[in-house]
Order: sequence, then structure tokens, then C-alpha cells
Amino acid sequence: MVCALGAAVCFGTATVLQAMAARAVATGPGGGVALLWRALRQWRYLVGLGVDGLGFVLQIVALRSVPIYAVGAALAASLAVTAVVAARLLKVRLSRMEWAAVGVVCAGLALLGLASGAEGDEAGPVRLKWAMLAAAGGVLLLGAAGRRLPERGRALALGLGAGLGFGVVEVAVRLIDGLTPGALFTNPAAYALLLGGGAAFLLLTSALQRGSVTTATAGLVLGETVAPALIGVVWLGDRTRPGLGWLAVLGFAVAVAGALALSRFGEAPVERAEGAFTSR
Repeated sequence: MVCALGAAVCFGTATVLQAMAARAVATGPGGGVALLWRALRQWRYLVGLGVDGLGFVLQIVALRSVPIYAVGAALAASLAVTAVVAARLLKVRLSRMEWAAVGVVCAGLALLGLASGAEGDEAGPVRLKWAMLAAAGGVLLLGAAGRRLPERGRALALGLGAGLGFGVVEVAVRLIDGLTPGALFTNPAAYALLLGGGAAFLLLTSALQRGSVTTATAGLVLGETVAPALIGVVWLGDRTRPGLGWLAVLGFAVAVAGALALSRFGEAPVERAEGAFTSR
């Protein structure tokens, strides 16, 4: 659980660092590519990318040691980290309701920490690996269809698709049972991880550029938490401590609800520079 929380801290902090870098270069000439090139020369943006990389490593370690439902809720809590860091570094004012939401997220994670059992020891059926690969392809199709929807529906569909893509990554990590080249090349879950992760980044970037940040992030949080958690419980043997199943469900629901209340922090927090970059 410590690694999952560490990943949340990394992702939340990286979002603010990259937002600060985008603010510093957003007034220059050129489109998105030029803006990206200028951002890459900002030390804050590069540090943010490095922190993102560390967060991804911690996420993988967490997924190999604690249940998926706990990791998913912890990653959703990165929005709370973004809100708190933004309040200090970007001078963003949080309302009382938003500070309360930060507290709610922390309370939900505390309940999850008390109730979570060990990582499930079931390998899952072979068809689940193929199902994850098919789901990753479905994320791309959802993205193609979502881009044709009106603005609000488009943001929700693309955000949900991005969440499902990240959810595919969460499950696929658990389905990779060998790290040798031969084992990876023959495991559909390895391809699902790459395709799902890549599709998720593309859809999330598109969602935040083309619609409401709040709506897109709400879809993202729901997509990356609920379905992977159910898969972990049903097929991978994720369990809670004896007699504490109700507490895990309560903690999961509370943490996700708090994250949804902070969904406006899914990109650069308030007064964001035009063309600000997203982080995950």
C-alpha cells in the first residue's frame, strides 16, 4: 500500500510541475508541437516526467503486492495530491468543500489500508489475457466514436475510455507471470499493457483538449477503479482481511467519491495556461 500511495504522490506532484512549466511557455508562438518543445526545455517539465516515471514503477510494484481495488483507489487519490500541491505552489485557492474532499479521500484510503488483504494468488484464466487485449482494442474504438459526440458527451466518453485503458494496464500487470523475452512475447497481457496504456494517454490528452476537464476526469476515475477492482476480486483472488469486506467496500467508495469531488484538478488546476499538458 505504501508503493500505491507513493505512486499517487508522484502522479499528483508531476501534474503541478508540468502545469507550472506549461504556464511559463504558453505565451510563445506556434501550436501544440512548438509548445511541447518549449516545455521540454523547462526543468520543471522534465522533473515532472521523471516523477511520472517513478510513479509508474511504484504502481507496478504495488500491483504485484496488494489488491487491484486498493491500488486503483490510491491512484485516484492523486487528484487530492494535485489539489494540495497546487494550493501551495500555484497559489490555487481551495474551497472548504474541496479541503473536505481531500480529507474524505484520506479517510477512504485509511479504511482501505485497514481492510485490504494480500494480493490475490490466482493467475486468472487464459481467456482473461485475451479479453484484456480485446478491451485495449475496444478503448481505441471508443475513442474514435467518442470524438464524434457533442462536447460534454465527448469529454465523458474519452475520459471513461482513458480510465478503462489505464484499468487494462492495472489488470495486465497482474497477468504477466514471467519477465523473460520469450514469456513476454507470447503473453497477450503484455501487448494489452502496451496498447491499453498508449490508448489511454491519447484519449486522456484528447479529452482534456476538447472538453470539460471535470467531466473527463470523472470518467477517468470511474473507468480506472471500478472495473479493474471487480476483475481482481472475481478472477484474480483479491480479498480483504477476514470479516472486513464491508470496510474495504466503504473505504473504496469513500476514496473514489472524494476523488470525483476533486475532478477539476485532473489537468492543470484553475487558471491553467492554454495548452497545458496532462500528467498521469
